[in-house]
Amino acid sequence: MKIAKEFGVFLPVANGGWIVSTTTPALDGGWPQNRDAAIAAEAAGFDFVMAMGKWRGFGGATNHWGASLEAVTMMAGIAAVTSRIKVWATLHAILHNPVVAAKMIATLDHISGGRAGLNIVAGAFRGEFEQMGAWDASLDHDRRYDLTQEWTTILKRLWREPSVDFAGDFFTIKNCVSDPKPLRPPELICAGMSARGFEFSVSECDGCFIGGRNEAETADAAARARALAAKLGKPIKTYCMMTVISGETDAQASAKAERYRAGLDEGAVLGMLESYGVAGNAMTARAQGAFMTQTAIGTPETCARKIETFLRDCDIDGLMFIFDDYQSGVPLAGRAILPALRAAFA
Repeated sequence: MKIAKEFGVFLPVANGGWIVSTTTPALDGGWPQNRDAAIAAEAAGFDFVMAMGKWRGFGGATNHWGASLEAVTMMAGIAAVTSRIKVWATLHAILHNPVVAAKMIATLDHISGGRAGLNIVAGAFRGEFEQMGAWDASLDHDRRYDLTQEWTTILKRLWREPSVDFAGDFFTIKNCVSDPKPLRPPELICAGMSARGFEFSVSECDGCFIGGRNEAETADAAARARALAAKLGKPIKTYCMMTVISGETDAQASAKAERYRAGLDEGAVLGMLESYGVAGNAMTARAQGAFMTQTAIGTPETCARKIETFLRDCDIDGLMFIFDDYQSGVPLAGRAILPALRAAFA
């Protein structure tokens, strides 16, 4: 069955966005920028906007991601100033009681008129959660996904059953009620790429964000997701992220991207690598680079061709756009990139 392509915008919910550089346009992670980006994304014809959950930054000269808004409450605000676009928030299973989380997302769904989605995170970065006493050192990576699986099961049941009894390894609830129910089942997504995370994403969610160091790795991940979903007898949608750098000419866009690369905030990249549990130095920071995702660089027409080829070659169902400058980038993509992609995949 052919699945229509979906296109979204990853909102700049934390300062610096998704380019770790001192030379990018200023993104402060504040409400006005996020509100305006979401309104522009709806006007431009995007299908969804998403906000990540972040609790601690990476330091460096820019204090990258050091200031961020909370995802669910921000998306509630965005739901109130939009009317069509889907609003996907993020919650960490190790932070939020599942009954509270179910109520939060149901509330977001009612505010948005049935447009809510939830990006589920098992909790990866120790420093973020240790600072608030929420890190359980006895839970290794796979056990955190075991916890998240129970958590997700409880959410789904609370959204459809009048009352729920559940006794698991991590959560116990008795005759638990959660009303009102969502207007429709919220879309669930996850970006787990480890073996256990991948299994969770495909088995429990409607869509999974995948990636790779190159197109071959991305295509392989998409194929594995589809194969596992087929084995489980369920559908799955695959999504990727792409940073789009546009210019009036390809050369102008390339020069802009090179300026961002030259402004690499090495200290912030080292902080990011440390959060991944990777020891680094200036050499590894430069090897990581300023860009956190794959890129499409060029005129809007060049970017559209690159994205179309990427989606076809990797067999991806949807793309979440990231911009260096959301104020100009979102409307430009709506005028000159999205129409070409819609036409290509009609």
